[in-house]
Amino acid sequence: MKGMLRKTGALFVAIAAASAGWLAFFPPELLKVGDGYAAKIVCSNVFLAGRDPQAVLAEDVQAPGHPLLKFVSVSVDRDRQAVTARIFGFAAPVRAVYRSGLGCTVTADGTMQALAAPALDNAADAAAAPPNTDAAWPEGNKAEIEPAFQKLAEDPELAGPGMRAVLVVKDGHLVGEAYGQGFDRETPLLGWSMTKSVTAALVGLRIAEGRMDPEKANLLPEWSGDERARIKLADLLAMQSGVAFNEDYGDVTDVTRMLFLESDMAGFAASKPLEAAPGARFNYSTGTTNLLSRLWMRTFDSPAQALAYPRQSLFAPLGMTSAVMETDAQGTFVGSSYMYATAQDWARFAQFLLDDGRWQGRALLPEDFVKFMRSSTAASGGDYGAGQVWLIENGTRAGAGNFPPDTFWMLGHDGQSIMLVPSLRLAVVRLGLTPGGGGYDVRKLQAAAIAALD
Repeated sequence: MKGMLRKTGALFVAIAAASAGWLAFFPPELLKVGDGYAAKIVCSNVFLAGRDPQAVLAEDVQAPGHPLLKFVSVSVDRDRQAVTARIFGFAAPVRAVYRSGLGCTVTADGTMQALAAPALDNAADAAAAPPNTDAAWPEGNKAEIEPAFQKLAEDPELAGPGMRAVLVVKDGHLVGEAYGQGFDRETPLLGWSMTKSVTAALVGLRIAEGRMDPEKANLLPEWSGDERARIKLADLLAMQSGVAFNEDYGDVTDVTRMLFLESDMAGFAASKPLEAAPGARFNYSTGTTNLLSRLWMRTFDSPAQALAYPRQSLFAPLGMTSAVMETDAQGTFVGSSYMYATAQDWARFAQFLLDDGRWQGRALLPEDFVKFMRSSTAASGGDYGAGQVWLIENGTRAGAGNFPPDTFWMLGHDGQSIMLVPSLRLAVVRLGLTPGGGGYDVRKLQAAAIAALD
């Protein structure tokens, strides 16, 4: 019996050793995705937002995520400004690296061409003087509180679980402002897919400068010679390119592979085949927006010029001194998902859209470009705008209930939302960590803000 037990024990040890070796040298892609996600989120929140890495791992990565993420650990190298994540303490290690002015980048397959790209101009711009704290928003940081809007911003039922910031903007003034525990007006917060609307604005800037054309086709050399050459810039902006892309987040799909395994995200998206005629079918695609990033960046003569452009031409004029858009390992902005900014700076961008792309009387976007962004598309059945914004939120379409017909939304993963109503000169910013399925409905907050105007 003892001999059998010894043999059984030895077998279990051998199996465990073999399993550990397999995980160490041939980790499943799902584990690599999990470690990439953890490394990226922790890195950005530590080096951009100044948060505690273990708190970020527990609250932002493990609590709302896949059960396997419970087994992920992270190590922070503050000298090299990097974070490495490992599942089970050793398997599938993935590293994310921080660079001043450009945030954190997942090293993916180890390629870090982006590290060689000059970032000095961007970093210098990021250190520009912050808004005057004694002045009223948007020139400064002081809110001009109106009790009705402050009350709804502070209402826990309206703000929802995991709220990190709620701001109300009316007639160009910040009239309501509240923050979750551990967060304040100085904390940069991730917008996730709200970043897509910022990318549309960057494309709009290049259109205004005569460097891009919505009707242009033949966009990428790798598409020449096949039907993808017919795709227009306007098709990409409206999410109707016809290029295949799986946006499911529950497993290793196109979107998770791209964000956490691929060093060249735009190249990965560009490699996908056509599954519908350009302009004929709506398909919400994070890959599509990263293609837009590649396209506008290629309108510059050098990577350094492109990297500096968001800060110099959009964020600085608007006073968005906290805003940082991050790149992939090839140096292309992840314009689909990765922008951090304080809630007040997200609100400044919202005010910019409310003012039809003008700031302090100066037109930055082409005339009526924001109207174009929020114009409904036939391919989406009226759900999506022509320029990376939504016309429906949680089943409610603009024009329904007390939402005026010109309402549109910037929406992002885990409960990021900005409602904009140009006719009412109203925007409601809600940022937090609120995974779907929990029952929270941000429409109640937004409807309450509209009702408070009466």
